[in-house]
Amino acid sequence: MSAVVWVMMGIAIWHFAVFVPDRFLGGIVGAFCAAVVGAFVFGLAVNGFDVPGRSETHFEQAVLAVPGALIGLTVCWLVGARRERAAERAVAR
Repeated sequence: MSAVVWVMMGIAIWHFAVFVPDRFLGGIVGAFCAAVVGAFVFGLAVNGFDVPGRSETHFEQAVLAVPGALIGLTVCWLVGARRERAAERAVAR
């Protein structure tokens, strides 16, 4: 059950991606995937690669997904911005 919470929090954080320039690798769909995967992997890692069941799913599980989604979005944005700069340099030559 916690996996559902992690994924939903990743989707919720993804909605804030509209406030930054769209330099995400893969565009807004890439940002969506990065937020969901980041939240899920971070939640798994913090819980010792075990998904807590329904009775163990509390508010803390939702909060755990936030840093993972932000890390995923940041990595996706940095890689996309780097590729964009490289493409601009190639065109300028």
